[in-house]
Amino acid sequence: MPQGGHKGRPYNAICYTYLSHPVDQTPLKTFLLDAIKQSGPVTFERYMAWCLYHPEYGYYTQGQDRTGVEGDYFTSPDLHPIFARLIARQAAEMWDMLGRPSSFSWVEMGAGRGLFAQDFLSWAKSVRQDFALALDYVAIEPGPRQCARVRERLAQNGLAGAVHMIENLEQLAPITGCLFSNELVDAFPVAVVTRAGGHLKEVYVAAQGDELCEELGPIRDPATAAAAARYSPLLEEGCRVEVNLMATQWMRTVAEKLIRGFVITVDYGDLAKYLYTEDRSQGTLLSYHCHLESEDLFSAPGESDLTAHVNFNALIDTGRDAGLELTGFTSQERFLLALGEGNEFADLYEPGANEVENLKARLKLKRLIHPGGMGNIFKVLIQHRGVASPKLTGLKHGNIAG
Repeated sequence: MPQGGHKGRPYNAICYTYLSHPVDQTPLKTFLLDAIKQSGPVTFERYMAWCLYHPEYGYYTQGQDRTGVEGDYFTSPDLHPIFARLIARQAAEMWDMLGRPSSFSWVEMGAGRGLFAQDFLSWAKSVRQDFALALDYVAIEPGPRQCARVRERLAQNGLAGAVHMIENLEQLAPITGCLFSNELVDAFPVAVVTRAGGHLKEVYVAAQGDELCEELGPIRDPATAAAAARYSPLLEEGCRVEVNLMATQWMRTVAEKLIRGFVITVDYGDLAKYLYTEDRSQGTLLSYHCHLESEDLFSAPGESDLTAHVNFNALIDTGRDAGLELTGFTSQERFLLALGEGNEFADLYEPGANEVENLKARLKLKRLIHPGGMGNIFKVLIQHRGVASPKLTGLKHGNIAG
């Protein structure tokens, strides 16, 4: 991907095969090789969990900037504040629909560098002060180093104390409001299932000398086999599919935390019937490092991001089983356009900006909504509980679920 790319790519461009390549020497690689040599091969799901979340060497736990110019990829909040501002508009409308309760909790799961929180809160305080007074902003980010970085950013922008930081969803008391995530679910570890010799097998990570490689073995968790059979029933010989059990566990927990209100999940992926097709026969897993994507998942473990597209059907089905109703499912393009066109995207421009600055802002908006890129790759899932048939502005251009 060109420099400055975002995670996710058009599905017809995905062609993936697992290969055993030499990996860069990293502390995590040494740990992985020792662990595998002592205890035997581990599932790819376990390997991915170590790569991303090992307490000391994990990609997300080292306290480094992973997004933006200095990181490995751009997220929507990195591009322009308009992303958070428009979602804040949607949040204020949700507050109105709930009857303007005196306390409305906005829970951002995966706060990253704190950019979204900064822009969301700034908009609320300047545009909807009534909503801002009721707002209880909770940001979830695992690890004290990450939480400290978010607090520092907010303090530098006059928002000290405006956000309550916690390290995991289990610490959250049940709320009335909205639980929100952007590019969170794609970073959950996934199992990889393939059909070999007519039988479903799971991909494991093994060691050959001082290198990591893959091998096939029995499916460790029956729930993995059940999910593969449910969402990819026609998996052919040699083809692969990812199964994200952590995503469904997460959705059940999210549902438990919502007394009344909404859940917004923004991520790249699709419904199962569009996600598991012949042109993606080897799955959607990718590695990201320094704004470049790679199909080599064994290179620089702990220093590269690993990610897979989200099966939104699994989130919809799990949410429904846990008591969440489907509000709507749409593309990021439709969602942002619907929220911005009412005031002709006035939230895009900074006070006193000149025409050149306004042009740059419009170009960044175009990246967020372009149907050939982030606008269509990224989807928006909204679910609700305790609200009678809500009609949200962000969904006014129609749903794409079916």
